[in-house]
Amino acid sequence: MTKYIFVTGGVVSGLGKGITSASLGNLLKARGLSVVNQKLDPYINVDPDTMNPFQHGEVFVTEDGATTDLDLGHYERFTGVNLRKDANVTTGSIYRKVIERERKGDYLGATVQVIPHITDEIKRRIKGISNEVDVQITEIGGTVGDIEILPFLEAARQIRKELGQENVMFVHVTLVPFIGPSTELKTKPTQHSVSMLRSYGISPDIIVLRSEQELNDEIKNKVSLFCDVSLENVINAPDLDDIYDIPIKMFEEGLDSSVNTRLMLNSSPPDFTQWKQMLSLKDGVQKNIKIAILGKYFGLPDSYMSVVEALKHACLHNKVNLELVWIDADNFDLDELKKLNGVVVPGGFGYRGIEGKILAIEYLRKNNIPFLGICLGLQCAVIEFARNVCGISDANSTEFSQTTKNPVIDLLPNQNLEHDDVGASMRLGTYPCKIQPNTNVNEIYKNEIIYERHRHRYEVNNKFRKELENNGLIFSGLSPDEDLVEMIELKDHPYFVASQFHPEFKSRPWEPAPMFNSFINASKNIEFVIENVEDGQKVKD
Repeated sequence: MTKYIFVTGGVVSGLGKGITSASLGNLLKARGLSVVNQKLDPYINVDPDTMNPFQHGEVFVTEDGATTDLDLGHYERFTGVNLRKDANVTTGSIYRKVIERERKGDYLGATVQVIPHITDEIKRRIKGISNEVDVQITEIGGTVGDIEILPFLEAARQIRKELGQENVMFVHVTLVPFIGPSTELKTKPTQHSVSMLRSYGISPDIIVLRSEQELNDEIKNKVSLFCDVSLENVINAPDLDDIYDIPIKMFEEGLDSSVNTRLMLNSSPPDFTQWKQMLSLKDGVQKNIKIAILGKYFGLPDSYMSVVEALKHACLHNKVNLELVWIDADNFDLDELKKLNGVVVPGGFGYRGIEGKILAIEYLRKNNIPFLGICLGLQCAVIEFARNVCGISDANSTEFSQTTKNPVIDLLPNQNLEHDDVGASMRLGTYPCKIQPNTNVNEIYKNEIIYERHRHRYEVNNKFRKELENNGLIFSGLSPDEDLVEMIELKDHPYFVASQFHPEFKSRPWEPAPMFNSFINASKNIEFVIENVEDGQKVKD
């Protein structure tokens, strides 16, 4: 029978419940247990697909094409388990399903209420993902006290009542703030948070204390006493320089041991051989490389979470330190690019920042600076090549110009934008890509067919493919029927590769995404400085 762990948060948002859940999954897998993670999100959006990255960070894409919360990326990167659509549940999706059932008459005329109808649907979603794994870790988004998460907490409480205390437990993540003027660490917010959680009928079995610094035994004893949790179940999670060190710290604090005892898992001590081998790659690294992400969602660092992590993975395996540079596609100086080892132009939607990206890609192409384009990055690279190499001066995408006479990027004839669901016209999830022989990407992947995750709507227009190819653009990856362009590259360039898919979603710290790994390998060999930027040339979109 599957055991259930619910992870809740208190005091403030953004404490790291996702990393805590991912680290716990990592520890339990290291104990030889099968694990699956799940995220319950309290917002009313059906999924985050239409949400601005400025508000909620990146949209993560699963193998089966679900657009989900970014915490699923943490789960996959820490556990290696590829998750599915049912691993992310939102309030919007719950209410939509219940209302659909009500309209069909499934409730036989009953008055539809939060309890039991909404909570029953939440319970069904929670139990529906496990597939008889040993342990399911379900993170409840938001903060205890938020009105939005009450149905999720009630559903979790009911699951513990139905399955028994020995099969369900609660981990509560809270903040212990440091008050500078008094030089004191305060446990009162944790006490209030636990008290509020108890008012909903839930008593935490383990309390994880987030803090800027290591907590002493006095603080832990105080929390244990006032929150009625045994001392060994009070876990300190201080800030660390590298999130991939967190599972080791949690092990040292006894998190997995407490879970093993509480749920009577009878599992073996964790085997960290592979994880520690990966962490040991940091030893002796001395060389720094400057890599820029040139995008337009810089109001929230989480907007490009998977791209940043994929870069870190690749740098780790290439034995270099990542010096990350953020460049706003709306407003930057071209001479910023000459000081870089490489530039990533990531995905995105909408016209803002496009001309800046195109100008930057032209500069990278002409000056032999490694370039990695992802999704929109590929589309901008095709537009730039069409304009500046093929001489199609007004080349554009119909996403950015509905009246362009040369839409080198366009919708496919069978795509329907009139559908009520915005995502219906998108290519989502895993699709095959056929690698062309005698290309750089053939050396990168060393496979004839690869499978990568997609999230885009617009494609390279086949009407322009021959002209682009005749001028030197190489279509190095195609769909198996060769109707869709998946990858492009250029010859005689240190690294100029772009893809329609998002390789960052499959990158793991022990196995970096091949495109990112090869990009960093090329970038670390760039030692020169470009000097031919026109003085004062500045991009303002």
